[in-house]
Amino acid sequence: MGRSVLQISSSDQVTLAFTISSALFFMLPATGQDWSNSVCADDDHATFHACALQAGERFDPPRTAAGHPDLQGIWARRARAHESLHAHPQTLDDFEAPSIIVTPADGFAPMQPWAEAKRRYNRPAYVHQNAICRLSGIPGTMYMTGTYQFMQSENYLLVQSEEAHAFRVIPMDGRPHIGEGIQLWNGDSIGRWNGNTFVVETRNQNARAWLDQRARFYTDEALVTERFTLIDPDTMHWEATIEDPNVYSEAFTIALAYRRRSAEGAELWEEACYEDNDLASETYRNVGYELYPGITGAEARRLRSAWELEDRELEWKQ
Repeated sequence: MGRSVLQISSSDQVTLAFTISSALFFMLPATGQDWSNSVCADDDHATFHACALQAGERFDPPRTAAGHPDLQGIWARRARAHESLHAHPQTLDDFEAPSIIVTPADGFAPMQPWAEAKRRYNRPAYVHQNAICRLSGIPGTMYMTGTYQFMQSENYLLVQSEEAHAFRVIPMDGRPHIGEGIQLWNGDSIGRWNGNTFVVETRNQNARAWLDQRARFYTDEALVTERFTLIDPDTMHWEATIEDPNVYSEAFTIALAYRRRSAEGAELWEEACYEDNDLASETYRNVGYELYPGITGAEARRLRSAWELEDRELEWKQ
């Protein structure tokens, strides 16, 4: 006789949880809409990015009463970067997708050697933050789920996400960043307008979230700069540049298309979930995973120094 649901082993529960989340929640949104008439209709990230940079220069967007481009609406993200920033094939857990990295042009995150070794250790050692309902940091929050709602006033942009309780209130009133000693899951985001592009700088993250399910990480000293630009009435170009010299040899940029969900009755549905979900956390711990503690800039520099010392000793022996 087959096992009942209550008799499924812990390892089977982990496999089932990943499979269901990939197959149901993280699919590209099936809205029934046709975006083929977009000025940049190709969702391949490098192709879309190159097209959107030019289209954004030509498009005169609708504006709010304050005179700024009106970003409001319900938007579908066209990416599967939460699985991997790099191009990756279809597996039991993943859908096939191109690299979301548009700079460098090779589509690879420029991780330093010690950081790549650390990533490979982290991936089987720690559970991904989303699996236990923790926030995904910035930029991960902006491609972790399928649909977002933007609401805008003169001094704030509100971004609401389907994913658990993830939302962002981004001020654009000229205030400074909070003190360096305050660290938050999604950091401290400050926005400003640069022509028709909304630019957001995020600092002060606790660095306990990964960029993707392949365990690519950053430290609490990372700076993430996002740019939101309407390129036609129903398409937004989003790009984010990650700067963290503790982990990466150079800054790199990711980009994707947001497509407007304009069908009648379109609305945002919440994937209700509570932080540090006890049942999920226990399930993952039972099969050997730990909760990722994050990494500080100081710790990263110490690990890099140790790695470089090992390299120098190997070179001396040769």
